[in-house]
Amino acid sequence: MHSMRTRLFVILILTTGLVWLSAVAWVFFSTGSQLERVLDARLMEAARMVNSMVTRRALGTGEGAVLPPIATEPHSAYDRQLSCQIWSLNGALVSQSEGAPEAKLSERQQGFSNTVINGETWRVYTVDNPEAGVRVMVGDRIYFRNHLVNNVTAGVLLPALLILPVLAGLIWLSVGRGLMPLSRIAKELSVRQASDLSPIEDVSTASELQPVLKAINVLFQRVSQARDRERDFTAFAAHELRTPMSGLKTQAQIALASNDPAIREKALAQIVVGVDRTGRLVRQLLDIASLDSGAETATDEHFNAGRQLEIIAGELVANTGGTANIAFDADLSALELRMSPELFRLAARNLIENALHHSPQGGHVSCRLAEGGASVAIWIEDEGPGIPDEELARVTERFFRGRFRSAVGSGLGLSIVEMALDHGGARLEMRNRPEGGLAVGIVIADDRVARQAAAT
Repeated sequence: MHSMRTRLFVILILTTGLVWLSAVAWVFFSTGSQLERVLDARLMEAARMVNSMVTRRALGTGEGAVLPPIATEPHSAYDRQLSCQIWSLNGALVSQSEGAPEAKLSERQQGFSNTVINGETWRVYTVDNPEAGVRVMVGDRIYFRNHLVNNVTAGVLLPALLILPVLAGLIWLSVGRGLMPLSRIAKELSVRQASDLSPIEDVSTASELQPVLKAINVLFQRVSQARDRERDFTAFAAHELRTPMSGLKTQAQIALASNDPAIREKALAQIVVGVDRTGRLVRQLLDIASLDSGAETATDEHFNAGRQLEIIAGELVANTGGTANIAFDADLSALELRMSPELFRLAARNLIENALHHSPQGGHVSCRLAEGGASVAIWIEDEGPGIPDEELARVTERFFRGRFRSAVGSGLGLSIVEMALDHGGARLEMRNRPEGGLAVGIVIADDRVARQAAAT
């Protein structure tokens, strides 16, 4: 059952029917109980009336005398007749009403009793009259009582069955009317252009639908922001790639056109630098795209942070020609982490690469371990110019290049670091060093530190 309208209709019909059937059941049992007491009271009243007449000798008590019928007024739905018998105390039938059975109505001497006569159950009230020497019995058939209860129940159930189709139609129309706000939202969304991500107006919308509208509007906002980021990313990437490609073409033309070996050699050196910068930019663009699309879904693993940092540093020093020295804190060799090693390597590679590019020739880059509170931090420090305080809040923006930009930078490194650490359950911290340079920390919570022991 996929239709909300049909589901609500069925629920309301079943609920209404259940309530109505419960009412019918209550009427059936309640009416039966009340009717039993009323009819028992009438039996008692009739028996006492006949007993009083016998006592006053209003009727002859000779054997074979016939009592007049004791009858109720005719009724269209219930027509019955009480039966009366008068027996002497020694067991002889003195008199009976017309239509009374030949068998004795009850063997009980006093009060109410049920008796089966000729396959029918009778309800009988007996009164002993020692003064007249007789026993008066008045009874009626249980069948008539049940028939009356059934008539009352049918009187309640029949209108319910007749009105059920009308009620079903009213419920169907009411449910449809109640779902009209949802239909209006669906209609508005169906005619929208794919590029229209403006919020849906919630004027005159049912309060139950307002959370849905808010969630849809928040989704539209996120999609719009993601689309803007992708558009900006594409524009910035195209711009950043255009510059080195133009430079490469220019240097290649110079190398081809010049006969001077020195000029040609310098142009070729510039081509190498341009290729390095372009390669780094392409790699960073791929990393950004991978993180944006959620492709980095590597599971958490246990790995040695110091060993990973040494491998990354060795690769970078070899590629950059060893422009700076990298020192490692001995405690890093004993640091075991539990996170995605791919994300850790991605963040650490960009941080160490930035530190190498911003450090002076022959400068020092240090990687050290620091503990504090409920976390540990791996700090990567350089001896470069640092970052102006007013730019610290913006350096993780994509393609942002501050005052002290490097020649090969593209403004993506710290953005990649921040995204990778967010995905890996860590965070990025930055501060300028008092003695000069920048300190960038990878802060990891204690629950992701698998083992940390002093190095031997």
